[in-house]
Amino acid sequence: MKNMCKEQKFYDALKEVFVGAKVEGESGYINLMRIKSRYYERDVFPKLQKDINDALEPFPEFREELFDKLYTFFNRYFSESGSIYFRYTPIYQNVYEKVYTDDKDVILFWKTHMLYYVKTDRLFKNLEVEADGFKFFFDVSRLEHKKAFEKKELIYEFKEKRNDGVIVFNVFYSENGRITKSDEILKALKKEGIEITEEVLEKAFKVFEKQNEVDYFINKKAKEFLQEQFNIWLYQYVFSGESQWTEERIKQLQVLKNIAFKIIDFISQFEDELVKIWNKPKFVLNSNYVITLDRIADKNINVVESILDHEGFENQLKEWKELGIVDDEFDKSKILENTRLGKQLNKKYQYLPIDTKYFKDLELQILSLFDHLDNSLDGWLIKSENYQALNTILPKFKEKVQTIYIDPPYNTGSDEFIYRDRYQHSSWLSMMENRLSLAKDLIYDTSSILVSIGDTIKTGVSINSSAKLLLLMNEIFGENNFVATFVRKSGIAPRQDTKYIANAHDYIIFYSKNKDKVTINQKPAEISRLKYKDKHFDERGFFDLNQLDRGSKRYSESLDYPIEVKQGDTIEIFDGKIVEKTKSPENFVIYPRQDPKDKRWIFTWSKEKVIWGIKNDFIVFKKDKNGQWKVYYKEYELVDNNLNRRERKNPYDTLIMEAYNEKGNSEIENLFGARLFDYPKPTSLIHHLLKITTLQHSIILDFFAGSGTTAHAVMKLNKEDGGKRKFILVEMANYFDTVIIPRIKKVAYSFNWKDGKPQDNDGIGVFFKYYELEQYEDTLRRVKYEDSDLFDNPYEDPYNQYIFMKDLKMLEALEIDYENNKVKVDLSKLYPNIDIPETLSNLLGKWIRRISEDYVEFENGEKINIKDLDYKSIKRLIWWS
Repeated sequence: MKNMCKEQKFYDALKEVFVGAKVEGESGYINLMRIKSRYYERDVFPKLQKDINDALEPFPEFREELFDKLYTFFNRYFSESGSIYFRYTPIYQNVYEKVYTDDKDVILFWKTHMLYYVKTDRLFKNLEVEADGFKFFFDVSRLEHKKAFEKKELIYEFKEKRNDGVIVFNVFYSENGRITKSDEILKALKKEGIEITEEVLEKAFKVFEKQNEVDYFINKKAKEFLQEQFNIWLYQYVFSGESQWTEERIKQLQVLKNIAFKIIDFISQFEDELVKIWNKPKFVLNSNYVITLDRIADKNINVVESILDHEGFENQLKEWKELGIVDDEFDKSKILENTRLGKQLNKKYQYLPIDTKYFKDLELQILSLFDHLDNSLDGWLIKSENYQALNTILPKFKEKVQTIYIDPPYNTGSDEFIYRDRYQHSSWLSMMENRLSLAKDLIYDTSSILVSIGDTIKTGVSINSSAKLLLLMNEIFGENNFVATFVRKSGIAPRQDTKYIANAHDYIIFYSKNKDKVTINQKPAEISRLKYKDKHFDERGFFDLNQLDRGSKRYSESLDYPIEVKQGDTIEIFDGKIVEKTKSPENFVIYPRQDPKDKRWIFTWSKEKVIWGIKNDFIVFKKDKNGQWKVYYKEYELVDNNLNRRERKNPYDTLIMEAYNEKGNSEIENLFGARLFDYPKPTSLIHHLLKITTLQHSIILDFFAGSGTTAHAVMKLNKEDGGKRKFILVEMANYFDTVIIPRIKKVAYSFNWKDGKPQDNDGIGVFFKYYELEQYEDTLRRVKYEDSDLFDNPYEDPYNQYIFMKDLKMLEALEIDYENNKVKVDLSKLYPNIDIPETLSNLLGKWIRRISEDYVEFENGEKINIKDLDYKSIKRLIWWS
């Protein structure tokens, strides 16, 4: 009986760690857990039992120890979400102490460094709670779990009052601003004869929400990781106890290792499958374009007329009114004007943004106006979890991005990235490592990556996040590629939970891919024209005179020489070099000025440069007020010392003060007439950073897009200098639709807003594409696995054969036409509204030149028929092995 207890404990634990904790609701993970559970119950468990019984036949006395040790090992590496990593490893600090620092955060990062961070979510279960004498039941069967680590609020809807008096609620995540309507719930309960207060409801909701939060990870190399950990664990176990070895004992331990490795082999198959799904390119869904009327009118004014006459124009007009771009007095007949040259676009309305979602049947006609579609775009907005987005667009934008700016969330208690306290910073570091490693491949040698980060000091807690970020950036980009840390003056009002010191700054960490080649622009020098005006003037312009002997205080023998001027036609520098010059009225010699202390001084210019200056009339000799001859060089207002016209430059400072730090909150309030986003970065800050790091045709990427400030800053800088910079923004949260897209439309029309109303129509115009990506969760929900026997290949080790080889996965998109010996592709069986051209563009890494109804043409001239796709071209999207 004792043996069976140990054995049953092991099998129960194995099922739990293999399948994960039971979770209710709708999600890809739940789909996966059902698949794993079925395989475990029907195939793994009976096969494993037989193999263990056969292996233990010579050693029946080893049975209890075997199951005890198997349980001890596997329990350490599996979480309640089914993730494989260092969950509970009391010996692990000793194992790694000679390699890794004892700093807790580094240790914690080591616990998750081999993982892909997917999300943090609550493991919600149906739950009955009691509050103030009332009983409530929360039904999560219809709860769709989060796709990523986006912030989502729970909302509750009254479902029914059961016969036993229990109040039942349906639980959902909020979408598109939906909230719990407590007043409606209270009215519904009153009709059921239940008098209850809002305070009691809130108490019940809070009790329900205290269910476990877990981090979801995928182990990049589960088999390698678990085998390595088992070998370390077995070594510790063996050499911590026994000193004498018998042949039988060695065979017993070999049985233990063989069984453990069989379990590892099979479990790893599922983890490897998750890795493949996580890293597979994703479909582009629900794409649309936004283009201002000026871009269309420049190509074909008749297309503008078609838009104005289209039935979708009323919806477009409604949107403009909601955005505040036009008011109720707007007259669409004023958009086009009749002139002597024919119909022209009214300049007042040239920047009205057209969204092709209202004109889908005209979309291709609009796109066909442009010879090279992707080159004509100003940007791409991608609604997606950012790892999926970076991984999907990498082929298309590899080494094409000039500047990456991100403002990642951090767990300060107020933002949306909330992970389990016991992991502290390790989940955040893993999340950042996954994404920064991909981002590195998107930039090239002259590129920059700028990351905003702050150090939060609260009562009893100091989150030294900038130090952790620096260590991570050093690891990914190389310590030698650290460029600078900008210090940004931020809010100065002390927080009430700050005990001693209130932070009034944060940081922007600046790295490059190659520090020696990185693009760093300088700012125009603020030159006082009074320095030159009315002083001296010649054919080159105004100039000032500077003494040539005002050299460095550090002595250099090469700059210590006399200059002899002879009466007549020559000037001689005392190494025999003769320079032709106009006549001098007398002979004199000029030595470097003598310092009172060491009696030595030096000239600012070398001998060779002085010769050049004399020949090119940059050198002037004249007497000072004491009658002593002095030598000067000319400093021109607009000409440099190589006779080139110049714009004087100075380096930028790392200290960013108020001039580049206007309030982001007021910016949003002016644009929308309300505070729709908490603590956005100000446009002026990112505008300042882009001036330093970008060129006029650069691509700028922000994969924590937030409120869309980066796109705003790109457009503002393009307006100022006539640049053609492009933006790529990635965001998963709902404000992709409610803030980012509306913001760019508003800024395209005007840069000057107040209380949600434009103060002029002096925008910049824009042409950008926005779309969603298939998500990891979406794939998990749709993937099809066969209900068939696992171990059916007698020629392969049953624990190592690829168990998913026969599975459909997403091959339902294919149909075999046996009559014509052809495979037909119908992607609509997977998702509605797949954008095939953009999907192929991302997959193949080729920019789009043209799109028609039948084909997409890429920049290299290659055409692909999108009505009759070759299944080989999209295989990686629907079937992986």
